[in-house]
Amino acid sequence: MELRQLRYFAAVARERNFTRAALRLRIAQPPLSRQIQALEDELGLLLIERGSRPVRLTEAGRLFYEQAVQVLERIEEMTRMTVRLRDAASVRLAVGFVASTLYGKLPEVIRRYRAARPGVEVALIELTSFEQIAALKDGRIDVGFGRILFDDPALDRLLLRNEKLIAALPTKHPLLAARAGPPQLADLATSPLVVYPKAPRPSYADQVLALFRDAGLKPPAVHEVRELQTALGLVAAEAGVCLVPASVERLRRDNVAYRPFAQEAIVSPVIMSTRKGDPSSELSLLLRLIRDIYRREGIPFGV
Repeated sequence: MELRQLRYFAAVARERNFTRAALRLRIAQPPLSRQIQALEDELGLLLIERGSRPVRLTEAGRLFYEQAVQVLERIEEMTRMTVRLRDAASVRLAVGFVASTLYGKLPEVIRRYRAARPGVEVALIELTSFEQIAALKDGRIDVGFGRILFDDPALDRLLLRNEKLIAALPTKHPLLAARAGPPQLADLATSPLVVYPKAPRPSYADQVLALFRDAGLKPPAVHEVRELQTALGLVAAEAGVCLVPASVERLRRDNVAYRPFAQEAIVSPVIMSTRKGDPSSELSLLLRLIRDIYRREGIPFGV
């Protein structure tokens, strides 16, 4: 007797129809009928009355079906238990991040974490700050690094630092004249503004737009694009200007120039998000590595 035969028989017993059972099992009907016949031959008992519509189980078939269901359920439970043991034996850390954090300290943090925990599988998943909320709640990621502070009772949010924003300008922009000093935010408000990401919202784009709005400034046009690389491409094409985190400065130099602002308060937070009260030792190690890197490089933590 084969396990396959038990599954086939249970499907026919549930459906009371060979055709529907074959569809559910995703096999042709003739092989299904042959396997049921082979099972009956081995048992020396008729299990199914084939002449009826719908098909009916014999008395022996009803007793056999009850036992077959218990066996199949037990096997499924054994499989689930084995999978749980496998998952418990392997440690995995899933990290969600917004693209701009890759140009900051996140790559070094991950490298140092891998060196400290070589047996841990690390998965890096690009997600917007907004997308990280759902990903943390449903377990797709264990930690998220974003730039927008969302209040959610199911999550813990930790401000790692406030990163300065800089202006990304076309290389022929008037603000790049030899005698020009650091630009003011108002200087950029005379040019079309490129923001990213376009969706989902709220996002870093709304953070940038709020800086202009709070200063009473309104650019002549706003171009919304999906990602940072596209935004810098539009800047290089002289379609507008863009505000980017200071760590992005190393990313693209062709036809794009970067300038720090005169104002100190033009910043974007880097926020670490985890599930509420998560006791994971992996997260504790990750945070300790971040603090060590900040301390070594003189970056104020939480400021």
